[in-house]
Amino acid sequence: MNLLGLPDYVSDATQFLNELKRAKPQLEAEQRAGRALLWDRPQDRDFARQAQAARVPQKPYVYQTEPSLR
Repeated sequence: MNLLGLPDYVSDATQFLNELKRAKPQLEAEQRAGRALLWDRPQDRDFARQAQAARVPQKPYVYQTEPSLR
């Protein structure tokens, strides 16, 4: 209860997520394992530095073609 004596509001989405977590307690561990599989990887700083150095500056308007010389 809050200060006004009204019951605390819980949205439908929050209720759904709470029920899902109660029904599947292993869900968070599975999510973390999936994230580690795809995203949590060690970064190669040397490769990132080389990739940054090899970037070609983009023109202000990328779809502008070079003027033809006639």
